[in-house]
Amino acid sequence: TFSFKGFSLRGGCTDVHCHGWGVAFYEGRGIRAFHDPEPCSSSPIAELLSNYPMRTYNMIAHIRYATQGEVCLENVHPFQREMWGIQWSFAHNGDVPLFKCEKGELPWIGVCQGEQIYNPVGDTDSEKIFCAILNALKCKFSTLPTLPVLHDYLRVLLKEIVEHDEEATILNFLLGCGQHIQFAYSWPGKRPGSKVWNGLHYVVREPPFKRAALTDCDYEVDFSQFTSDEDRVALIATKPLTLNEEWVEFERGELILFDSGTPNLAPEDSIQSEMAGHGLTSEYMFTNPYSLEEDMRRFKSKRSFDNTSMGAGI
Repeated sequence: TFSFKGFSLRGGCTDVHCHGWGVAFYEGRGIRAFHDPEPCSSSPIAELLSNYPMRTYNMIAHIRYATQGEVCLENVHPFQREMWGIQWSFAHNGDVPLFKCEKGELPWIGVCQGEQIYNPVGDTDSEKIFCAILNALKCKFSTLPTLPVLHDYLRVLLKEIVEHDEEATILNFLLGCGQHIQFAYSWPGKRPGSKVWNGLHYVVREPPFKRAALTDCDYEVDFSQFTSDEDRVALIATKPLTLNEEWVEFERGELILFDSGTPNLAPEDSIQSEMAGHGLTSEYMFTNPYSLEEDMRRFKSKRSFDNTSMGAGI
């Protein structure tokens, strides 16, 4: 709620993103979502959430500045879909020429094509990107992929999207894959005639915890009073939310998997999340029990199968 307090002010008060807002946070296998086409800074729903004691391992929030699509509820992020018995969520910032297509059209991406199961409800390029990614993943995999394989194939899909028009594409997004895993990707840029740079930054809060002061209002918290030595949290935002923390800007074309407050920069780094039981799980999709061992060889991991203990933060 600390970060959301400052974040919400950017929805029409300290910034121009006044065309709706939404938040989705995971609770076990379920997802609790709130959407409002009104400015976040003056929304009664946002005020409720600012005082709501949210506890989650994974959440996505978005404030919208409309560049494509009307200002209406169906165009408010984050978008959600079920795939493989898993709740997926998605929020995007930018402009993607590949998906500026006519209504009823949805480009295919990936190495194979199949049935187009996922389609947008609204008329934003953002929702089209989300549906195209899910369609490509569903077509590619007949069993649940491990996190390294998922990470690697997402890179392939994003490279294809960007290469359609590298100069004009601005593609920054968050992709939630169940209660633990979130991918974040940045291909930054600025729109023609604009001075605003659209990219992504992240910060990891971990022991020893310190005080943090919000950028958008006069408010600060001493996190050492509310955390333990086992806690860790990662925050991702277009622009840093606090004044006195060391935010890291994403590299151009960087895809990072976040789990338990830890950024995993390369596909092989996420094997630890798999071994901790944070990979994709479903009661309706078969998992190959030998996949992890095979993928560890494929990605030349040096981790030992016998060393499976690890700590989990928030």
